[in-house]
Amino acid sequence: MSEYLEDVQRYDSGADSAVVDKIVKHLGIALRSRDASLVSCSDQSELDRVIEKWGGKKLGMSAAAASEIVSKVCEEMDEDRQKQRVTFYYLVAKHAGKLGDL
Repeated sequence: MSEYLEDVQRYDSGADSAVVDKIVKHLGIALRSRDASLVSCSDQSELDRVIEKWGGKKLGMSAAAASEIVSKVCEEMDEDRQKQRVTFYYLVAKHAGKLGDL
């Protein structure tokens, strides 16, 4: 858990460990696979799943709003060759103003 929090804190120094923990629990078994624990901004089908499943179903956002925020997070994390899924999801929720809803 601490490695996820440390990665999130690179982007949000005041990140709440309880919120990060909720995201980790939501992702569950997917974090066990190296490939599944990362987000590829160059894979549109993966981004579409993030928009639909995380942005739409979990955060209750419209597809257009989720798509805009996912693009913003891809730009924000551009320097990271390997984008941690927990950090990516955290930033999407943060930019959507939905951290308190998790």
